[in-house]
Amino acid sequence: MSKKDKLWAKFMEVPPKKNLTWNELSALMLALGFEALQGDGSRVKFYHKAKDIMINLHKPHPGNLLKTYLVKQIQDKLKEAFDG
Repeated sequence: MSKKDKLWAKFMEVPPKKNLTWNELSALMLALGFEALQGDGSRVKFYHKAKDIMINLHKPHPGNLLKTYLVKQIQDKLKEAFDG
């Protein structure tokens, strides 16, 4: 199983894990073909050109852990893009 597959499985678990980090999310998004676009402050957009999908997020701060509600939103977007 590749690193990308492991990250995908980790992010798609239900219920979402509570120890997912921003770095893991960034690695997964880049592996899936998204481009990271830095906005103002903690804003980051992940854009997938081939699928024309934009995911707008805020980097967590002061820590690096993602909130559970955010992981659920990311799961929905990724399912829509790659499963649907």
